[in-house]
Parts: sequence; C-alpha cells; structure tokens
Amino acid sequence: MEKDCDFSSLKLELKEKIQTLIGKMQQTLNGLDEEETCILNEFGQIGGEINRIESLAASFYLKCYISSYTDKYSEISYSVRNLSQRRHGALIVIQREDALERLITPGVSIDANLTCSLLESVFVPGGPLHDGAVLVQGNKIASAANVLPLTNLVTDRKLGTRHRAALGLTERSDAFVIVVSEETGKASFSIEGNMYAFATESSD
Repeated sequence: MEKDCDFSSLKLELKEKIQTLIGKMQQTLNGLDEEETCILNEFGQIGGEINRIESLAASFYLKCYISSYTDKYSEISYSVRNLSQRRHGALIVIQREDALERLITPGVSIDANLTCSLLESVFVPGGPLHDGAVLVQGNKIASAANVLPLTNLVTDRKLGTRHRAALGLTERSDAFVIVVSEETGKASFSIEGNMYAFATESSD
C-alpha cells in the first residue's frame, strides 16, 4: 500500500458508517417483535448502505494504488463502473514502478490520451481488441490486446482467463490490474498476486 495514503481518515469514516448501520440493523431486529410490522423496506435500505460502504472503501484503495502513477484515476474508475454495469469483460493494467515489457506479449499500439470513451470502446464485445489487456502508462493508453502471463497457482477453477492473467502479472511485478467479469459484471483488482473484489460506485 502507498505510504502517503491517510488510512486514519478512511477508518474513521468507515467506523461511523458501520456504527450507523449497526443501529439500523438493531432497529430492524427490534421490529421483528412487532407482528404487524413489515421490514422488507429496511432490508433494502441496509443492503444499499452496505454497498455504499463497500464502494467508499474500494474507491479509497483504488486511489491509493494508482493515483501516484496516473492522473486519470477518475476516468478509469468511471469506465470500470460502466463496463461493470454493461457486463463488458475488461482487463486493465496500470503500470507502476516495474517495467512490464519482458512480461507482456505486446498487442496493438494505441499511444493515445486516456478517456472514458476510448477505454470503454476497446472492450466492446466482438471488437478486435476486447479479448486482451489494455496497458495504461501514465495518462495514456499505451496499447491494447496485450497478452499477460497466466498464474500457475490458482486452485479456484471458477476463475476465468482474465482473472488468471491479472494474478499472473501481479505475481511477477508491482502492476495494478483491474478485471471486469463478462459473466457477472463484477469488478476485481489484483496486486501483489492477490485478488480483491470491489463494488463500483453507483450512478444513482
């Protein structure tokens, strides 16, 4: 984790939100003692608050990991949310300190400023570039349709090729890799050979 990230402020905000959530859950629990009370709305509110807390934590960690290496953090985050909602599979590599040329089989050079529309267009299903990985270097999309090394350590057979590729690269470098599953739309990120699921911020 980046040394300049202020974990204390995040932890304080998360504690406050979790305490509020616990209070809401206690009220819902108490409502079960009242025979005429329907608590379905309360369950919906609790679920929504859990998603918001997860999104807050995910946003913080993503920013900590990549904001020192690209100014396009917001564009990447927004694009991942859109790709996730559309269930467009994606594999996005953000280069950090380590050079990646020796690890990545190069695809198609793009060398263009990173924008939401450009990043999302790469992963349109059926397009010529959507199956490979996008490589982000600084504020640019350096290339697309890159092939990453696969991990040999995965025991979970449910992990697809994109997830295995993300793990494979982060086992061998300090790269930060974001994956969007085309089957579920769920987003994950990999760093240091570990995979973490995270909720993308809602557009509501």
